[in-house]
Amino acid sequence: MPPVITLTSDFGNQDVYAASMKGVILSINQHATVIDITHNIKSYNVEKAAFILSTVYHHFPSGTIHVVIIDPGVGSQRKAVILKTPSAIFIAPDNGVLSYIIDGLEPPSSQLQSATVAELNQKQVPANSKAISISNQKYWSHPVSTTFHGRDIFAPVAAHLSMGIPAEEFGEVLDSLYVFPVPHPYHDVEGNLNGIVLYIDHFGNLFTNISEHNLPQGKISITVGHHKISGLSTCYRQSEGLTAIISSNGYLEIALKEGNAAQLLCSRVGEHVKVSEHQ
Repeated sequence: MPPVITLTSDFGNQDVYAASMKGVILSINQHATVIDITHNIKSYNVEKAAFILSTVYHHFPSGTIHVVIIDPGVGSQRKAVILKTPSAIFIAPDNGVLSYIIDGLEPPSSQLQSATVAELNQKQVPANSKAISISNQKYWSHPVSTTFHGRDIFAPVAAHLSMGIPAEEFGEVLDSLYVFPVPHPYHDVEGNLNGIVLYIDHFGNLFTNISEHNLPQGKISITVGHHKISGLSTCYRQSEGLTAIISSNGYLEIALKEGNAAQLLCSRVGEHVKVSEHQ
């Protein structure tokens, strides 16, 4: 099977940036399969890109190379890195965009705890993975633009990786990478399960950080803003008005039948969501 390289960025579809990266990749490895995940991440929104990447990468064949370019620090001293995990390889700036990937590589905590997106901190690379700083300029395109590392560094590195060059050839091994705290759901003093909205898709559906496995057994109600939803539905058309379902990625989702839940609720990313048990 030809090597697979995916691209995720905030470049949009009106400019030539994504096409330029594809051209560089295919000039080096014409047998590569290059797939767009999305180029419509809101400009500089590292947190959104990190979440989206975490929901999709595991659907690709093992060993897929995922290039993620949301890079407000391009041209600065921030590192460009390769993260090699048991199932995939990621190429990205070291700016927190791999936070969900790194969080998912660690054993889940037995206790749900609150966390909010905050300042970046360095975190040790999980034992089952390896991080490499992309410092070997042999595999870059020259000259290197200070404003377009996606084309001149990340794309050629991805292409060379896809041809079987070991990740260790691209630079020195790193002990840690920068991450932001990934927000997990938590129980309050009354026993309610609390989470937040992590993502709103173009339908206006709200995707939370509450996993199907976090939900209590039995009858529940879900509160978002001033609205309360009783129980879970199995599909979008099962209930009139607002509905709560388990999304395709296994997390609690709030939707509006043939409508836009985000607009109805005036919701935003970070909105509080509470799940209560019926006694």
